[in-house]
Amino acid sequence: MFDTIAAAFAIFATVDNALALFVGVIFGTIIGAIPGMTTPMGVALALPFTFTMQPVTGILLLLGVYKGGLYGGSITAILLNAPGTPAASCTGLDGYPLAKRGEARRALDMALYSSCTADFISNLSLIFCAGILASFALSFGPPEFFTLIVFSLTIIAGVSGDDLLKGLGSACLGLILATVGLDLVYGSNRFIFDNYELMSGLNFIPVLIGLFALPEVFTFYATREQPHEHSSLAGKHATFADYRRNLKSIIRGSLIGVVLGAIPGIGGSPAAFLSYSEAKRNSKNGHNFGKGELEGVAAAEAGNNGVAGATLIPLLALGVPGDIITAIILGAFMIHGLRPGPLLFQDNINLIYALFMGIMLSSAYLFIVGKMSIRAIAKIADVPNRILFPVVLVLCVFGAYAINNTIFDVLVMFAMGIIGFGMRLLGIPAAPFLIAFILGPLLEDNFRQSLLLARGDFTIFMRSYICWFFWGLTALTVGAMIYQRTGTRPLKLPTEG
Repeated sequence: MFDTIAAAFAIFATVDNALALFVGVIFGTIIGAIPGMTTPMGVALALPFTFTMQPVTGILLLLGVYKGGLYGGSITAILLNAPGTPAASCTGLDGYPLAKRGEARRALDMALYSSCTADFISNLSLIFCAGILASFALSFGPPEFFTLIVFSLTIIAGVSGDDLLKGLGSACLGLILATVGLDLVYGSNRFIFDNYELMSGLNFIPVLIGLFALPEVFTFYATREQPHEHSSLAGKHATFADYRRNLKSIIRGSLIGVVLGAIPGIGGSPAAFLSYSEAKRNSKNGHNFGKGELEGVAAAEAGNNGVAGATLIPLLALGVPGDIITAIILGAFMIHGLRPGPLLFQDNINLIYALFMGIMLSSAYLFIVGKMSIRAIAKIADVPNRILFPVVLVLCVFGAYAINNTIFDVLVMFAMGIIGFGMRLLGIPAAPFLIAFILGPLLEDNFRQSLLLARGDFTIFMRSYICWFFWGLTALTVGAMIYQRTGTRPLKLPTEG
């Protein structure tokens, strides 16, 4: 074992590897912070540069982009309410109100500390629990996915605020829009109105930008708010006491991210929202979530970044990519003549350990790059609104157009901006819409696949201990919410704005 570790260290400990990982984290952070420039896009852009590199160097570059991108999305979510990544939209629920109060630096610090802690825990889970969690992930079929998503949808009640009916209405709208496009089971068109561009459905990024960023711009021009005069940086650091107070939620969110990240196809968004919901349910300050509660930022970022190392578990142990990003990384392995799976551990264990060393170093790099980016980027919060919001509008248009290089996505973004602005005026929360829009297609596909497998027999949803486990969690969560709303004073969450 010692000889193997020594050989792996000799492979890893080169200037090229350390530099590639560091550059990857910087590039990923920048990509993640730009609305519309998704983390998968950043990893895909970096892939061609790995062709001439050594296998470990090239893969570490992509992993650095991945790690930086997950954190980078929180920066513009906090400062501008323009999430750079889908999962970061959860961070903006409390991060943006904190920034509006002049505590942007504090929120950014907490997002960074939470991200690095969750990333470290996720990396440890990859190194020590790859075999166990990968076997667990392989136990998931369509019925297990369905029950997991049903449990995840209980988050909607937690982010609906005082008016559950408005939250459910928002979620229903999200589910309806999620069905636009081709039916994947029968291939029939749904709600496309003879527009071929709708056949692939509504792209998530224009919907996300329109729902969260544009209402801020519309509100500014509709109300003519005065430019803010606070300083986002002066005396607003997150303290160690802040970190210690939120550590329980950070660890809980990290573990949620690890479990969901090990399951192929789930991703960071459900993990972020589930972590946020659990933190709100267990926090003594749950009534402040949505107003600018630092624990909400910590929980969301922990869930989001907890998936980072865990998504590599099924990839390395079984050769099964957990999401789009790990599918791209799988391509990088194959370009270099490597096939992830059990044989990789048998034939190239030195390379695996070298990657593990780089993955652990990436957490330190993320902290360093995060600190550097906070100092530089947090000054955005000091720019007067009359200058800032036109720039935000341009970035929104660029972000929406950059996805597929079509004006149609820009039109979708503006349509969603108008809907989001109307929801804000009516006091309808946007978070339930987003959760339903993300989880709706997964819920429908796994429900229908399950029934096809069972020839219409609904007992398939009770076929395994995993199904029973998630049904039990769902029942407990619903029961706790009913008790909370009827047995105690209702929690009050303000509407957005």
